[in-house]
Amino acid sequence: MEKYLIVGLGNPGPEYHETRHNAGWIVIDSFAKEQGVAFEDKRYGFVAETSVKGRKLFLLKPTTFMNLSGNAVRYWLEKENIPTEHLLVIVDDLALPLGKMRLKGNGSNGGHNGLGHIQQLIGQKYARLRIGIGADFLKGQQVDWVLGKFSDDDKKTLEPIVDTSREIIKSFCLAGVDRTMNQYNKK
Repeated sequence: MEKYLIVGLGNPGPEYHETRHNAGWIVIDSFAKEQGVAFEDKRYGFVAETSVKGRKLFLLKPTTFMNLSGNAVRYWLEKENIPTEHLLVIVDDLALPLGKMRLKGNGSNGGHNGLGHIQQLIGQKYARLRIGIGADFLKGQQVDWVLGKFSDDDKKTLEPIVDTSREIIKSFCLAGVDRTMNQYNKK
């Protein structure tokens, strides 16, 4: 059975619940709920297992804090012997407006510390699903923005993105990153 590691980046702890920086956790929580699976507290993160049409998916919410996300990603890739081409990282992105998303097969970390740490440890050839959180903040206010909570209006804007993200996760595992990008990046 082919195995996949689906990672939602975020920070552990109630103070980070539903913050912009935890967009990855929001998506992966929604996917786990749809699949009817619960997360268990394991090494370096909360982990849930599910399957989609004969593919085994390991869902991971790292508990290493954002800037050390690579430790959790590398550990679970190695532990489950999952190739990096079967890795999908879901992450918040300041460069995309709220309500937009972009799937990429590889590339730079775009200044994101979580992606930067993963890249240091495993390279940059892995798929990432970037969830737009916008950049509606004044100079010097970036940390407050990313660690701020989504407003009720923001949550309504985010809902269809979360719904589509669940479809992207399945498509990534069943059809591969290129076909999934072609299908979903056009929307």
